[in-house]
Amino acid sequence: MTTLIHDPPAQRMTDSVSAEDAAADAEAIAASVRDPDRFTPIFDRHFAAIHAYVVRRLGVEAADDIAAETFLIAFNRRNRFDRRNGIARGWLFGIATNLIRRHQRDQLRGRRAVAKAGPPPVDGAHDDPVGTGVTARLTSEPLANALAQVNAKDLEVLLLVAFAELTYDETAAALGIAYGTVCSRLARARRVIRTSLDSSPKDLR
Repeated sequence: MTTLIHDPPAQRMTDSVSAEDAAADAEAIAASVRDPDRFTPIFDRHFAAIHAYVVRRLGVEAADDIAAETFLIAFNRRNRFDRRNGIARGWLFGIATNLIRRHQRDQLRGRRAVAKAGPPPVDGAHDDPVGTGVTARLTSEPLANALAQVNAKDLEVLLLVAFAELTYDETAAALGIAYGTVCSRLARARRVIRTSLDSSPKDLR
């Protein structure tokens, strides 16, 4: 829970990967345009992190397909990667985030269709396409309630920093937003969570 409220001690606002690793990623992606086999190190280096993030957002059942699709899309779009200014890890998490959004929208449409055709949904089901999967996997009710109060765009930044352990630069690249926007959304999300937790009964924290 701590990383949802504060940056971990080792968190830096610049690239968490070394300059050498970032350069190696960029070189591999660029080379893979002509030699597809050169894309393999990108998969080997980043698949586990992408998969783990999707598990935390959606659960194990959806993670395999979404993580695999992330790299398929990345491979098919590798010629669009900006080698000079792009951050490969942020680029990959951006693709994964878009797939997570699509999955959640599909789930939401499915729940609404079921609700129209039959009895109302069970308690706890709601129309929060970002937070539903996250709060369902949290054991702390006050924390789940706090996350449910965070604006969807702010929550997405928070989860990339706290769950995926992206730096602010990588988060900006993933979401296609400015560095300063990452900072402001993250600060706002954490402020909402702290306020909510401070107002919850101590025995429920």
